[in-house]
Amino acid sequence: MRLDADWMSRADDRILEYLLECGPDTPKEMAEDGRVRFSRQHINARCKKLVSYQLLVHLGNGVYDLTEKGEKYLDGELDVRELESR
Repeated sequence: MRLDADWMSRADDRILEYLLECGPDTPKEMAEDGRVRFSRQHINARCKKLVSYQLLVHLGNGVYDLTEKGEKYLDGELDVRELESR
């Protein structure tokens, strides 16, 4: 079972799940796909927050991807309440 943290929003799980399923992508593409039903601006802000907690990595040119920690969170193997922002 996944346990989210106080700093997380509803968009975060959708973003992480999308990247697990589809691979590296941009907030614009995530918003246009329809599976992440938030604006590009909100997705972009949440991706930056997820990078600060090491759940995502910014690959450059606006492209984000899951980290090992992100995958462990999705698998229910990581309690993100224990993570600290960089």
